[in-house]
Order: sequence, then structure tokens, then C-alpha cells
Amino acid sequence: MSNKIISMIRKELIDAARDKRSVMAGLYYAVGAPLLMCGMFFLLIGQLTSPEDLNIKIGNAQGAPDLVKFLSSRGISQGDSEDTKDIQLVISDNYAANMAKGLSAEVTVIADASDEKLQISIRRLEKSLQEYSGEMGSLRLIARGIDPRVMQPITLNVEDKATPDSKAGMILGLATMTMIYAVFISGMNLAIDTSAGERERNSLALLLSHPVSTWEIVIAKITAVTIFAMVGLVLTLIVSKFAYAFVPWQELGFAVSVNTSFMVMMLIIGAPVAIMAACLQLFVSFMAKSFKEAQSYITIVLMVPMMLAMAASYNIAPETIQWLPVSGQLQALIEFIKGRELPLTQLAVSSAFTLAIALSLAIGMQKSLKSEKIVFGL
Repeated sequence: MSNKIISMIRKELIDAARDKRSVMAGLYYAVGAPLLMCGMFFLLIGQLTSPEDLNIKIGNAQGAPDLVKFLSSRGISQGDSEDTKDIQLVISDNYAANMAKGLSAEVTVIADASDEKLQISIRRLEKSLQEYSGEMGSLRLIARGIDPRVMQPITLNVEDKATPDSKAGMILGLATMTMIYAVFISGMNLAIDTSAGERERNSLALLLSHPVSTWEIVIAKITAVTIFAMVGLVLTLIVSKFAYAFVPWQELGFAVSVNTSFMVMMLIIGAPVAIMAACLQLFVSFMAKSFKEAQSYITIVLMVPMMLAMAASYNIAPETIQWLPVSGQLQALIEFIKGRELPLTQLAVSSAFTLAIALSLAIGMQKSLKSEKIVFGL
């Protein structure tokens, strides 16, 4: 790397460091995202291990005292307080008579299934009613001298081969999406400022008037943005390492830890992604005519890597996605943290594809800086 490029990189980093507000805005995500993930895991573990009592409205409760008692043992009871869910269980008037005759007794659940806040409670109530129905059915068969097992021609045994490490990898795999996304957020402000921002301040044309080539300028800007992106990733990993240690994973039967091997692998995998992110953000910013326009464009463009990361983390896309940038690296990383063999071919192809896109964008930037329309924002 020539002395000119090193000098320009130093210049870009010094200029970025002067704008402390912009630097902190880029690093807020690196600190805040792991903390928000830990908060979400705290709430999720709390709901899974000790679900709150569910208070609902029960109509004609006196007609089915055994059912009401069974639901109460499952944490579902009739309530008239403010925390009562907008769910109503109506017990039919002939419930007791039909149960005594061995007939089907009717109960009705009245609720708004489109309300996201009620969906979990509705499923919990329905599951409890199905359990009660199954118990009553078995008792009816026993009363008639019939073994309830005749109603179960197939006995399903499920052997879970998941290890504590692989279970922890499932949780950590979801967190990797927010970690890898840090490279896009951390360097975004610098990418916009060093491209569209410099053009608005008329310093881009002054820089091009110096005895440096456009390639040297492009390489210096890409390197500076990449450094900021990697700093954000490192900060995210450090915060995650300490924050995840406070989450009560033991209540789920396993432990999640951000160890050194995971951090090293994340940095290795994140480096090509950071380079591509820097090239993508700089290219889009140079194409925009103003600072605000660049912010709008980049916000839209960053939806693509976010969707690829989500597809990889939740495994909701075709197998071809394993060869694409971001998604391919994330899937390989998830396999690594689950203790499985690292798919080197997949990682190599997706990383090569990532660097190829970065190179194409860099060439596009180098050519665009020779255009007066780009340099002066015409």
C-alpha cells in the first residue's frame, strides 16, 4: 500500500473522528443491539419457564366445575381485573347433562384470533381444553371396561439428538444476524460523509485536483469505512460476550457463551462482508445528489442484506441462498457454532462472491469519479 493511500486513510479517519456525534451514531447499534437481544432472551426465557397466569371470562362456570378446576391447575382462571384477557369461554347449558350421558359437551371460545397479543393465550387455552378432553375420553373408556390404549394404535417416541452445544447454537445463530449487520450500520455514516458529504462541502473536487489517482482515492475511502465497520463488529462481540453471560440459559438446560473461537471466526467471516458493505454504501452515496438523498437510498439498499441475513438465520429460503453473500457466510457460521463440520466450500464460494461484488462496485466508483456529474452532483 503506497504512502499516498496511507495518508488519505489517515485523513479520512481523522475527519471522521472529529465528528464525534456521527461516530457515536454509528456505534450505538454495536452496543445497543446485543443488549436488546439479551433483554428479549430474558423475556422469552421467563415466559417459557414460568408462564403468567391467564385470566379470562368464563360463562356458566358453575355448569362445569371440574373443567374450571382443571383449567385453574393450568394457570387459567376466571378474572374480573384489568389484566383479564379479552377471551371468553362459554360453557353450554346442557354441558353437565351431556357429560353424564357420555355425549359430547359443547364449549365455545370467543376471541379475536387476528390480535397478535391474544394468539399465544388462545393457543394455551385450546391446548388445555384438548388435554381435558383427552383425559375425559380415557375415563369414559375405562368406565366401559375398555383399555384407553386401543385408541392409540401408534406410540410415538421422539429421540432428540440435539446436544447442549447445538441447542445453544440455535440461540446464538439468531444473534449472529444482529452481529453481522453491525458492519453495515457502523460504517454507514462515514460512507455517506466521505462521499456525498464531501461533495456538498466542495472538498471532493479539491481532493481530485491533487496528484493522486482515482483508484487511490477509492481504495482509501473503502479502507476507512471498512475499518469503522470492523470496529463496530468487534465492539458488538465484546458487548455480547459480557451481556450474554447474565442471561439465565441454565433454565433452558444449556449455556450460551461467546467464546474466543466464535469471535475469531466471526471476524474472519465478517471481513469480506465489511468490505462489500463499504463498497456498497460508498457507491450508492456517490450516485446520490445530496447527503439526505444518500441516507434515503442506503436505508432502502440495506434491506437486501437484512433479508438475506434473516433468511439464513431462520432457514426460510431455498438451498441456493447458501452461495450468496451474507446468507452463505451466516449459514456457515451457524453450522460452526452448533459444533458441526464447517462447510468450507460454501464459505469459500459465498466469500468469493462477496468480494467479487465489492470489486465490481469499486470499479464502478473509480469510473464514476471521472464524471463531472458525480463529482459536482449535477
